This record gives sequence, structure tokens and C-alpha cells, in this order.
Amino acid sequence: MKHFHRTTLHPDRALALADAFFPTVGLTRAAGDARSRTWSGELGTLTLTARMEGGHYVFLEAHTDQMGESRLDRNVKQYFVDVHRAADPRHQVEAAY
Repeated sequence: MKHFHRTTLHPDRALALADAFFPTVGLTRAAGDARSRTWSGELGTLTLTARMEGGHYVFLEAHTDQMGESRLDRNVKQYFVDVHRAADPRHQVEAAY
């Protein structure tokens, strides 16, 4: 599946959060460069890229090798919530029913 998130965090900060988050869910970093990372593990394979977009936004794009909404996809969404909290610590994430 493909997921994306726009943030005001610097790409280095967003990737540092990813480097700290994804090993906690059982993924091992397989490759990476200045603006992308690849992790793999029992949950599957994840590739995350961070690129500057117009203005001050950073576009985070995650690709997983899973079909449907897997555990890996839910963890990607949790990572995006963590990125959102880092960008705006005052914001309260709430369920919108």
C-alpha cells in the first residue's frame, strides 16, 4: 500500500523519528540515503521517502509490500501521528466519529 503525509518538520527530523520508531515494531533498516529509508522484517518491507514540497512543507511517502491494511500499514499510520505530534506538540489527536 501507499501512504503519504505532509508536515512542516525538516526531512532530517522526520527521518530521525522513523529511525527511532520502526525498529520498535520489529523492522531492521535495510538501506537508506539522505532522504529515504528501507526497512524489512516479519511484518514486511517498508520504503519511506521525504522530499521538500512547495513552501515549507515536506512530503513523506511510504510504500509497503502488503495488501490491504496490514499491521505494517497501521504502524506507518502511527508513525505519521508521531510526526504530527512532533510538528505541533499542542495538538490533541482525537477520534472523529
